[in-house]
Amino acid sequence: MNKNTKLILPKHIGILVEGSDKWAKERNLSLIDGCSASYVKIKMVPAWFFSKGIKIVTMFVFGGKIWNSNRDDVNKLMKLTRQILDIGVEKFNKEGYKVVFSGRINELPGDLPELCFDIVNKTKNNQNGTLNICLNYDSKIEILDAVRKMFKNNISFEQIHEGMLNKYLYHGELGNFDLLIQTAGKSNIEGFNLWQMDSAELIFLNKLWPDFEKQDVDVVLSEYDKIKKII
Repeated sequence: MNKNTKLILPKHIGILVEGSDKWAKERNLSLIDGCSASYVKIKMVPAWFFSKGIKIVTMFVFGGKIWNSNRDDVNKLMKLTRQILDIGVEKFNKEGYKVVFSGRINELPGDLPELCFDIVNKTKNNQNGTLNICLNYDSKIEILDAVRKMFKNNISFEQIHEGMLNKYLYHGELGNFDLLIQTAGKSNIEGFNLWQMDSAELIFLNKLWPDFEKQDVDVVLSEYDKIKKII
């Protein structure tokens, strides 16, 4: 490719992080150690994409199914989530990123809901990129919640259309994905933003999420460019 040829870039990227459990097992570490390594990358990776001109990054951190896991592991994961978000808000503000959350945030334990809302408030005026973090998220539940909100607001049958439903999603204003990335060589999207990936290009990386590096950003963006230029 000619170095002067401008890449076709996606505006909105979705990332389904996978592989922290396998990463930990390969190193004889605990699941929480794997989650910790995964969370470190969750703090780092958005900036790598924003620096390339990407406007929105949506990251699936954990879904509602997590509550069926071992209670001790869940408690440790919630404590880890709190620590990462508490530290992350300073980083996001310093770098000028707006942060929003998708999922049933109010159902998170302890003071996690308040922490999430505080981060949203503190970063709401930032303009260097938008990071949408999916916590306690499930795509079917998102659609169900949207329908319930419409019912509560007395939206009539005649008023219901695609744009109306999109308005009632957690963050419909962010628009659909242009690109969805999944790590760990998996191809099961696990109910991640099913509505928003209607026309997204899909890239599956055979790399565990904690091993994702800065050069991988160039790899996936180059692959996206190739796909769009073929189309």
